[in-house]
Amino acid sequence: MVLWLSLGWVFASVMVAMLPLRSQYVPGVLLLLAAPILIVLIARAIGFGAACAALLAFGSMYRNPLRYFWTRLTRPKEEHPL
Repeated sequence: MVLWLSLGWVFASVMVAMLPLRSQYVPGVLLLLAAPILIVLIARAIGFGAACAALLAFGSMYRNPLRYFWTRLTRPKEEHPL
């Protein structure tokens, strides 16, 4: 089951990558949120090594969105004068 879910996630990512940029946001965020759940399932079904490989692949594919969210979370809030 985990294998089929993983393959579905990969094919969905490829399909989203082929969409125009404006159409990628919603499905891309859904795939971004689904990936950690899938990685945990891989760890439980296959093992720690496979989960580490999946985590590295996920980080490689989503490095720019992850960097963006990390910067948004860690950057201090700037106050703008009115």
